[in-house]
Amino acid sequence: MAFNRRSKNITQGVARSPNRSMYYALGYKEEDFDKPMIGVANGHSTITPCNAGLQRLADAAIESIRKSDANPQIFGTPTISDGMSMGTEGMKYSLVSREVIADCVETAVQGQWMDGVVVIGGCDKNMPGGMIGMARMNVPSIYVYGGTIRPGNWKGKDLTIVSSFEAVGEFTAGRMSEEDFKGVEKNACPSTGSCGGMYTANTMSSSFEALGMSLMYSSTMANPDQEKVDSAAESARVLVEAVKKDLKPRDIITKKSIENAVALIMATGGSTNAVLHYLAIAHAADVEWSIDDFERMRKKVPVICDLKPSGQYVATDLHKAGGIPQVLKILLDAGLLHGDCVTITGRTIAEELKDVPGKPRADQKVIFPIEQALYKEGHLAILRGNLAEDGAVAKISGLKNPVITGPARVFDDEQSAMEAILSDKIKAGDILVLRYLGPVGGPGMPEMLAPTSAIIGKGLGESVGFITDGRFSGGTWGMVVGHVAPEAFAGGTIALVHEGDSITIDAHKLLLQLNVDDAEIARRRAAWRQPAPKYTRGVLAKFAALAGPANKGAVTG
Repeated sequence: MAFNRRSKNITQGVARSPNRSMYYALGYKEEDFDKPMIGVANGHSTITPCNAGLQRLADAAIESIRKSDANPQIFGTPTISDGMSMGTEGMKYSLVSREVIADCVETAVQGQWMDGVVVIGGCDKNMPGGMIGMARMNVPSIYVYGGTIRPGNWKGKDLTIVSSFEAVGEFTAGRMSEEDFKGVEKNACPSTGSCGGMYTANTMSSSFEALGMSLMYSSTMANPDQEKVDSAAESARVLVEAVKKDLKPRDIITKKSIENAVALIMATGGSTNAVLHYLAIAHAADVEWSIDDFERMRKKVPVICDLKPSGQYVATDLHKAGGIPQVLKILLDAGLLHGDCVTITGRTIAEELKDVPGKPRADQKVIFPIEQALYKEGHLAILRGNLAEDGAVAKISGLKNPVITGPARVFDDEQSAMEAILSDKIKAGDILVLRYLGPVGGPGMPEMLAPTSAIIGKGLGESVGFITDGRFSGGTWGMVVGHVAPEAFAGGTIALVHEGDSITIDAHKLLLQLNVDDAEIARRRAAWRQPAPKYTRGVLAKFAALAGPANKGAVTG
């Protein structure tokens, strides 16, 4: 039986003789035209440690495809470094890159009639970008995560990139010596691989195991380790088998499998960005999924992993403790996972987990049994109120001050807020409002890791609130509320906040409220005028013209 179901459109028949001529130039032989064409979307890049170790994985996947009697076809996908662009105008390109990557994958695979694709990525937006492209095309696909970075160390203390961001606030507050500041800077990132906590990259890659689109255990491996290379090779082999079975993403990505992915995100204390990205993935897969589904899942699933940013451990610790399969098995046994969902291997989640112990090992402190959950409910909450009529996203577990009412400190750009924080103009009890940073107004919903980390470094992480229509890094923790919708540029109430207005953030009531009477809000709304777009040409202008609201995933098509 031939498995070149799609590629035969470009390789077979008299009319395709010119096409074959070009394949011969690439070293193909006549018998190769009866084999499936398998794309390898290689995100290798030397601009970030997240992606600098991907070439070995791509090479392993390519060789595995050949051994599986298929033809590898290699093409590139771009990336930016969220960590490096953070706090600059470059961060506006981060979410945009999600859409660009999705478009790249779709364009190459569809344009070349590939029979399947292995997508390999590392930095944050690589994962949702690749998955959106895979779901749109519905061509047999598998995701290979580049792997996590190893933890850094300075004077016996484990470090991640967030340690370096927080050190900025500590150093400027006089709470850290220059020696320690430089020590953290130089030792936070000791290897290739993506940021080490349960930040956005590890959140999304881990959830792909639960979704069924990546191999078990693959998301918590360290990038430099040989097992990561071996996993890439095995992923490619599995993908060729999926091509033979005609097992497609939309056979795997269903409402039930997305519930599995979100359950895993809640259990591990994952990133707020997962809300935005799973809305977009569901949209691409034509699955009905709304922002309120996250709140529904939050009430069902406890947090059972002690992982950074709000906990103690990193992805390599989670891997040693049993990895994502151990977490999934606990959820499955508790009735919090759909065990009948099929995975890319053709087996169900329950079948994949059948040999995993039902209880976490006693010699580790990363994963807890359900009855000893760190928090009885999930951490990603959807807040509403007159400041976020269409919803906003917050991490609410572990807050020492789950309710805060205070004066608004209003900033229309990130740089002004950062200057105010570093010059000690922000005080305990203040609520920072950063606006005109939404999908359209930003454009691109930049992440606010630099100012939130500076606040933490200043010792104000538990006493200052933070609201934005932009996003937060997966490394952020504290009383932070992002993805406010409608955004300021669209005339949302966040655009009407004045300096000194009273605002309430209530994690118990899931409330985000501007404490100004309705008549005054109406007066301000009548006087408000939409500002001119910040960009009128280029990719940011294109994104601003196409992007939907945050509560719909900020999708462009």
